[in-house]
Amino acid sequence: MKYTPSGDHWENRLVQRLCFSLDLKEDPKLIAQYRKWHEPGGPPPAVTQSLRDAGIQSLEIYLCGNRLFMVMEADDAFSMENKMRSDATNEAVLAWERLMWNFQQPLPWARDGEKWLPAERIYDLASQPRDA
Repeated sequence: MKYTPSGDHWENRLVQRLCFSLDLKEDPKLIAQYRKWHEPGGPPPAVTQSLRDAGIQSLEIYLCGNRLFMVMEADDAFSMENKMRSDATNEAVLAWERLMWNFQQPLPWARDGEKWLPAERIYDLASQPRDA
């Protein structure tokens, strides 16, 4: 259970946290352009709406060198398979993905056609015992 904002108050909601990684091309100019595309108002409203419609409540992308880390929190009804199916018929999302692929490159261990790869959580402070 996690507390999440809802309107002007906080409520208890079950939330999925999903983390992914992807690389950008090793080119400072492309990385700067990619950053610019992700400033507020950068992604097309239809792309942002498709995320919200899928049940994604929060999505953050972090950059370290040319490696990207995406942390996504979605409601308990979220399904990656449903999101991918919906994206495959959404022209705005498809156009955005084509544009972003100009900046992105697969991780070295990715299979053909794979982009954002899921990360495995290997540590959680909340699961660690507290000192007495």
